[in-house]
Amino acid sequence: MRKTLLLPLALLSAPLMAADLQVSVEIPRLQVAEYHRPYVALWLERPDQSHAANLAVWYDLKLKDQEGEKWLKDMRQWWRRSGRSLEMPVDGVSSATRAVGSHTLKFDDTQAPLKDLPAGEYRLVVEAAREVGGRELLRVPFSWPATTQQTHKAQGESELGAISVTVNP
Repeated sequence: MRKTLLLPLALLSAPLMAADLQVSVEIPRLQVAEYHRPYVALWLERPDQSHAANLAVWYDLKLKDQEGEKWLKDMRQWWRRSGRSLEMPVDGVSSATRAVGSHTLKFDDTQAPLKDLPAGEYRLVVEAAREVGGRELLRVPFSWPATTQQTHKAQGESELGAISVTVNP
């Protein structure tokens, strides 16, 4: 009798495996006279370039009178695909700009936006725009969900450095 109770308890205490998406974004150090941290948007799109989900938007949240929101439209592709229809800030999506360096974000299929993401082909899109600077956009294709671990990379040339996407089953 005791043995039959132990097996179900052991199964309940075992960790549940969840598919996840890990994104790494590098903000490069630029040698310029007037440096401003870039605004960066990360989102998922379908192969036809239609918007699937927002992952993150980094911008200056602390400017008075929401002045930082005024410059979000400089991330043109993101703004046209979904930005203009959002009421900023968006809980769990928007946050402060990031300093020079590599920044990692992790998402899993138990929470939005991956929870309701249908299986299929997608692209991670990372767009950066900087005051008194340039603009850059990178796309990294991947399949969701993954049957085996997959890692895909892209390399920026100016406003963005190395971008990587790792999808775990």
